[in-house]
Amino acid sequence: MYALLTRPQNKSGFRPLPVVIIGNGPSGICLSYLLSGYIPYFKRDSLHPHPILQRKLEEALDVSILDQDLEYLSEGLEGRSHSPVALLFDTLQRPDTDFGETAESVLTWWHETDRAIPHLVLGRNAPGGAWHSIEGSMVTLSRGEWMGLPNLPFKDWLKQKRRGLRNNRATAEDIAQYYQHYVMKKGLQKNFKCGTVVTSVRKVSAESISNHTEKDLQENSDSLWNFNEKSTEVFQVDGFFKTVKGDEEPFSIYAENVVLATGTYDSPTWLGVKGENLSYVHHQLSALEEAVKNNSIGIMSDPVLIVGAGLTAADAVLFAHHCNIPVIHVFRRRVSDPGLIFNQLPKMMYPEYHKVHQMMKEQSAACAGPYERYVSLPEHRVLSFGKDKKCIFQDKNGYQKVYKISMALVLTGSNPNLSFLPNNGIDLAMDSDQPVNPKRNPIDVDPFTYECTQEKGLYALGPLAGDNFVRFVQGGALAVASSLLKK
Repeated sequence: MYALLTRPQNKSGFRPLPVVIIGNGPSGICLSYLLSGYIPYFKRDSLHPHPILQRKLEEALDVSILDQDLEYLSEGLEGRSHSPVALLFDTLQRPDTDFGETAESVLTWWHETDRAIPHLVLGRNAPGGAWHSIEGSMVTLSRGEWMGLPNLPFKDWLKQKRRGLRNNRATAEDIAQYYQHYVMKKGLQKNFKCGTVVTSVRKVSAESISNHTEKDLQENSDSLWNFNEKSTEVFQVDGFFKTVKGDEEPFSIYAENVVLATGTYDSPTWLGVKGENLSYVHHQLSALEEAVKNNSIGIMSDPVLIVGAGLTAADAVLFAHHCNIPVIHVFRRRVSDPGLIFNQLPKMMYPEYHKVHQMMKEQSAACAGPYERYVSLPEHRVLSFGKDKKCIFQDKNGYQKVYKISMALVLTGSNPNLSFLPNNGIDLAMDSDQPVNPKRNPIDVDPFTYECTQEKGLYALGPLAGDNFVRFVQGGALAVASSLLKK
C-alpha cells in the first residue's frame, strides 16, 4: 500500500484502486472495517425489541445485512437522526439505547476475506481524525458507549484500562486512543496512510492516463485492482505526505470511487467583523488553554470574551470558570430559544452544560446574579475588535456597548475544508449556491447509498452528509459499503 503512494505513475501498468477514503475519523475507520471483509449478519435466536424489524430480519437469516434492502429494513424506524440507515445500524448495534437500555447487539460479524474490497484511508493525524486535536480532558457530549465502533464495545476497552465512565461519558483522550487501538486490533492498519494531505480530487478520463486500450486493461484480469469495464472515468487524487524528516512528498492515486469523510473540524467559522484578524482574537478553544498554561492570562486579567452558544463555547466557559478567569459571554439567540443545544439536553446526563445554561440565564449584564466573574450578553452581536483590545457589541435594540477584554474566543462552529474539490465542493451541496455546511447545507447524497447525487462514484459520510454524531455516522458507512459491494 505504501508503494502505491510513492510510486510514480507507471502508465503502462495502470490500475485504479477500487476505493480511496479521505479522512480517518470514526466514519473512515468504520467503512474500512466493512470493506476489509467484516460482514454483519443478524444473530440467530436474538430478539430485537422492535417487533416489525425482528420479523424482517428473520425473513433472511442467511443473508448479510450488507446484501439486504436497506430501505426495506429501515422503514418505520424513529430516533435522533434524519438518516434511515443511521437509525437502522444504530438500533442493530444498540437496541433501545435511547431508553437507557443496554441490550446486547443483535449483530454477529463474519470475516469473509473474499469479499474484501482493496482501499486506502488517507488522514492527516493518527486514526481517529479530529479526536486527536481536541483537548484530552474534555468530556464527550455523547455517552461513552455511543462512541464505540462495530464489534468492539467501548466500555469493554475501558475496562481493560481499569477505568470506568464518568457519568456514563468519556474523555476525548480516551476516545482518540480507542480509535487507534481499534485500527490495530482489527488489523486495518495496512489500509491507513497517516500524515497525508489531499490537495486535489478530480475526474479524469481513463484513456488520457493509460496508453493502452481498455481491452489491454481487461486482459490483465488477474489483478485485484482491475479496471471495471464500465468505468471510462476515474478519480485522480493528488496530495503530499509528510516524511519522518518533515519533508513533503507528493503522491497521485487513481481510484474508481472516492469517499469524502473529512468531518468539519478544519476551518472555524469567522464572524466577518472588523479587527477579527488581530492577534488577541482566536477561533479555537486551545488558545485559552495555552494562555492559561503560560500564565499570560489569569485571575487579575481583563475578561476573556467568549462568542457563541454551542457546546464548544460552553466548554470554554467551564474552563475559564474553573480557572477563576473573568468571562464576558456573548451570543445571538435568546436563552429560551428551543434551537439552543442546552434546551435539548437531558439535565441529569449533562449537569455541567445545564450549569452553563443557568449562568447564561441568571447572570446577564442587566442584573447581578450568583456567579462571580461571569457576565452573559444574550441577543448581542460583536460589531468590531479594536487594536486597544476594546470590543464593541450591539444589542437587539441597536444600543452599543464597549468592553475592554484580554482575549477573544470566537467559537461559533466550524466548516469543512473542501478546497481540494472543484469549486470547494459547493456544486455537491443541497443548495449549490451556498458553501457546504453540516447543519444547514450538507452534501446532497442518496439516503440509502450515500453516493453524491451530482457525481457518481463520489460518496460523502459523517458531518458532510449531515450525520453529526459518532453513533450515527456508522450507518452511512454501512450504506456506502453495501453500495460498493453491489457494484
